[in-house]
Amino acid sequence: MVDLRVYEEILSGKKKDFNGADLRGVNLRDVNLVGADLSGADLSGADLSGAKLSEMRISKADMSGMKLVKADLSGVDLSGADLSGADLRGVNLRDADLRDVNLVGADLSGADLSGVNLRGKDLRDVNLRDVNLRGADLSGADLRGVDLSGVNLSCVNLSGKDLRGADLSGVNLIGADLGEADLRGVNLSGKDLRDVNLRGVNLRGVNLRGVNLSGKDLRDVNLGGADLRDVNLVGADLRGADLRGAVGFEAKE
Repeated sequence: MVDLRVYEEILSGKKKDFNGADLRGVNLRDVNLVGADLSGADLSGADLSGAKLSEMRISKADMSGMKLVKADLSGVDLSGADLSGADLRGVNLRDADLRDVNLVGADLSGADLSGVNLRGKDLRDVNLRDVNLRGADLSGADLRGVDLSGVNLSCVNLSGKDLRGADLSGVNLIGADLGEADLRGVNLSGKDLRDVNLRGVNLRGVNLRGVNLSGKDLRDVNLGGADLRDVNLVGADLRGADLRGAVGFEAKE
């Protein structure tokens, strides 16, 4: 049962320690809880949209089904929290601690997750459209078939990542590391791949039409059956690359 006394204390702003509180389904839109401790609290189904929650501790809290639209969770300790099915559209999670967080079914579209640790996360059922993941750690994360359209993946390490079938339309890949990644079935036509590490990447059957790959290190890249029409390969290093069946292969002068 929701503790009304705790609810009133939150609204008054006079107290910051609400460890283990029962706040299921409460309406705390636009509340200011900067620096508060809600570790282990039950916030399932609560609405904290637009709330100021930066520098909080909400570790191991039940936040399933919560509404946190455009809330500020920058630098928050969310380790071990359950955010399954949560509405996190446009939320600020910059530099938040997401270790062991359950994000299954969460909607993170338009959120800022720059610099966040998402190592080993299963993100196949998470809405990541238009998310800012600049500099985030995605090592070991499962992104197979994920809709990444509009996502900022600049300076992200995606080496060895299985990205087969991922939607990369409108994605910013500048400075990303795609070495040894599997991009079969991905459309990269017209993509800006400047400063992107492509060594050893699997681009078999990929649409690269119009991409500028001049001077790129493409050693050991699988380009078999890829669409290379209008691709600039001047000065590219293609040693060990597989170009069998590639369409329109022609190093431009």
